[in-house]
Amino acid sequence: MSTFVMQYYIIIMRKLCYGILILLFSVQFTAIQAANLRTGAECQEELLPMLAGKNVALVVNQTAVLGKKRTHLTDTLLAQHIRIKKIFAPEHGFRGTADAGETISNATDTKTGLPIISLYGKNKKPTRNQLEQIDVVVFDIQDVGARFYTYISTLYYLMEACADQHIQLIVLDRPNPNDYIDGPIMQDSLRSFVGALPIPVLHGLTVGELAQMINGEGWLRSPGKICPLQVIRIKGWKHHQPYSLPVKPSPNLPNDQSIRLYPSLCLFEATDISIGRGTTIPFQVIGYPDRKFGKSTFTPVSLPGFDKNPVHKGRLCYGTDMRKAAFEGGFTLRFFLDFYNKSGQGALFFRDPRGFDQLIGNSNVRRQIIDGKSEVFIKSLWQKELKEYKEKRSKYLLYTE
Repeated sequence: MSTFVMQYYIIIMRKLCYGILILLFSVQFTAIQAANLRTGAECQEELLPMLAGKNVALVVNQTAVLGKKRTHLTDTLLAQHIRIKKIFAPEHGFRGTADAGETISNATDTKTGLPIISLYGKNKKPTRNQLEQIDVVVFDIQDVGARFYTYISTLYYLMEACADQHIQLIVLDRPNPNDYIDGPIMQDSLRSFVGALPIPVLHGLTVGELAQMINGEGWLRSPGKICPLQVIRIKGWKHHQPYSLPVKPSPNLPNDQSIRLYPSLCLFEATDISIGRGTTIPFQVIGYPDRKFGKSTFTPVSLPGFDKNPVHKGRLCYGTDMRKAAFEGGFTLRFFLDFYNKSGQGALFFRDPRGFDQLIGNSNVRRQIIDGKSEVFIKSLWQKELKEYKEKRSKYLLYTE
């Protein structure tokens, strides 16, 4: 081996060893940070004095857990003799087992005997009667950072109800696992329960920060009213710090990879393409019953705990296994454009055109896709409004970046 080759080899090995050391240090540092992290719900020393002697309503689901034992907030507060009068449940229900879009009915919790009132049934906003004699409402639900994930729509309507009736709202903050800012700002003409606020697809806020922004920007529909708001902050977390959820936030987001891919793959919900509902890997595979879409295969079935009636149930789908895709997170149209182009269907690819517009939050993107525009071109049209959004957002940040 020549001297030159030997020196080059030594340099490469040194760089490799240095890179490994940096990686190991980064993993260890992240693990230390995670160990020191405390969610708002875990800051009981702040929460309990705010609730003592008051009639309390909770807005919670299966994600409202504390500590390594994952004790539910409801059980924790009852053990501290807090007077919980009722529970309000979002989409997927109190235990988080209902399918996406499935109507949730009022019920009684079998463990505690507390009444459960659905905010995903006939009314998505608590009524005056439902909040009668309630002194304070506590919101503790894990969000995933996407505008169309309906837990933040529930937060918005809850804030309106508390503003109308002058009831204090306490938000127990949790980290944002998709802590990016991207996608078009939702147009007001497309307002729906999958887009209740003028924010991007990925808003880059915790629910506590978003609640402050709703108040501060005057987004509540009650003119001149402000929700009496208190946010109990996360301890030991900064923006862009990785966070792995201890409990799946909804039936079809079972792990970190599905949560990362959800903002980009959810757009397929307005098409006939399957994103793995009815499998144990939803939002990690994309497919359709046609070989031209790819070599990876999966067959959706009725699967309790995930999806009881998925698209293409019982049919072999061909497509892409996203578990093998190099995707660190954020929002991209490239997966959608790839399947759109493979389909050859043009405008017919959009089974639910209005639904797609509501998900993306913009009435022009669908036409741009049909006209063959690139992702780079489409995204360039969002940049001005994103810059303005980032300036607004900066006023409500509770955590350093």
